[in-house]
Amino acid sequence: MKKKILPLGSIAANCIVLWNEGSSDCWIVDPGQDSGDLIAFLAENGLTPAVIVLTHGHFDHVGAVPGLLAKWPDLPVHIGPGDVVMLGHPQNAWPPDYPRTPKPATLVADLTEGSTLSAGGISAKILSTPGHTPGSVCLFFEDERLLLTGDTLFAGSCGRTDFPGGSMPQMKASLKRLAALPQDTAVIAGHGTPTSIGREVASNPYMMD
Repeated sequence: MKKKILPLGSIAANCIVLWNEGSSDCWIVDPGQDSGDLIAFLAENGLTPAVIVLTHGHFDHVGAVPGLLAKWPDLPVHIGPGDVVMLGHPQNAWPPDYPRTPKPATLVADLTEGSTLSAGGISAKILSTPGHTPGSVCLFFEDERLLLTGDTLFAGSCGRTDFPGGSMPQMKASLKRLAALPQDTAVIAGHGTPTSIGREVASNPYMMD
């Protein structure tokens, strides 16, 4: 599986594009602010999105959804049920860079614990990891030893829990769960540089607590 990390927007949220060699179908995970840059990357690489996947609903991870749906109106947008309320909420914005993102007509709230999401020849196991938001999820590509953590786990840190719906006890439980994954699992977080589960278990104070 091929992957591209695109830090998008003024907060530089990591949008991750995933696709299989020889296929034009791709996943878009956490499309940040700039739909134009993202669409340009897809065009340059001959890719067509099969699905948009949101690790959580915060404005800096969803801002490009309207632009993508303007080009691909039937594209499904998947999210955890606990974060549906964020999409379209007037407080889930940071003007002028991040205006309110309307709730997509194609929204599917099916990213639930233990489920599997499959599209475009790619499949991921859904891990429910509340703490940063009630509906935060991580995407585990077991065969690839790849984990997309959104704003749950960062290199050397973890997501904030002082936003509405955040919970440090839930965050600690979610991080403890991630620490039990295979240590060679590569991690791409919602912000910052890639890391691995083993590296974070050994050095991240939030994983050691």
